[in-house]
Amino acid sequence: MTKDNNTHFGFKTVPETEKAKKVSDVFHSVASKYDLMNDVMSAGMHRGWKKFAVSISGVKSGDKVLDIAGGSGDLSKLFAQKVGNDGQVILTDINASMLSIGRDRMLDAGINVSALQCDAEKLPFPDNHFDCVIVAFGLRNMTHKDAALREMQRVLKVGGRLLVLEFSKVWAPLSKIYDAYSFKLLPLMGKLFAKDAASYQYLAESIRMHPDQEALKQMMTKAGLTKVDYYNLSAGVVALHKGYKT
Repeated sequence: MTKDNNTHFGFKTVPETEKAKKVSDVFHSVASKYDLMNDVMSAGMHRGWKKFAVSISGVKSGDKVLDIAGGSGDLSKLFAQKVGNDGQVILTDINASMLSIGRDRMLDAGINVSALQCDAEKLPFPDNHFDCVIVAFGLRNMTHKDAALREMQRVLKVGGRLLVLEFSKVWAPLSKIYDAYSFKLLPLMGKLFAKDAASYQYLAESIRMHPDQEALKQMMTKAGLTKVDYYNLSAGVVALHKGYKT
C-alpha cells in the first residue's frame, strides 16, 4: 500500500488525498454568502484589486480568457466586457456550488460566459489556446500548486499572460494588526454573516501557508513563465503576479 503524502490544510497537516475534499466542504459551506463576505472582509477593496488585474492583463477585443477558480464570476464579468462579442471567456471552478452561483449571475446579467467545472491541476483544454489565464484567490487552496501553474502555462498561447491574484505577505509594520484581524475578527465575521466561523478560520490560516511574493514568482518561473513580476496591493495584503509564455 502506498503511503499518502501530506500537505497543509490551513495550519493542519493532512494527507494530500483528503485536502481537495476538505477545501470543497469549505466552499460548499460559504458559497451562498461568498460575495457578501468578500465585501465585508475587504471593505469592498476586492473589487478594486480585480479591476486592477483586468486593467494590466493586456486583454483586448476578440481574445480568449480562462478564469480559473472563478467562483461567483466577478472577473469573468469584467473580462467579458473587454473581449466583446468576438472574444470568449470561460469561467471554471472545481466547486459545483461556487460555479452554479457564477453561472447564474452571468445568465441573469445576459453575459455570454461559458461555465465549466474542472480541476485546475488537469485542465481540459488544448495547448496554446488562451490569450490570458487568471486565477484569483484560488491558487492557495490547490493541493499541487506547481502542477496547476504548469497547466496554466500549457494552455496559454505564446505571448499569452498568466495573472495570479492572491493574498500574500503583508508589509511587516502591519503584520501584528493584520494577524489580529485575521484570527480574531475574520472568524467572528464568518460566524455573524455566514454562520460559519470554522471556514473563515481556515481561510485565514491558508493565507499564512501560501508562498510569499518572491516564492510565488520563483514557482511561476519554474513552471515555464517568463518576465514574471508582481504588484503589491494594499501594503502586500494582496499581490498580483503576471508572467508570460514565450
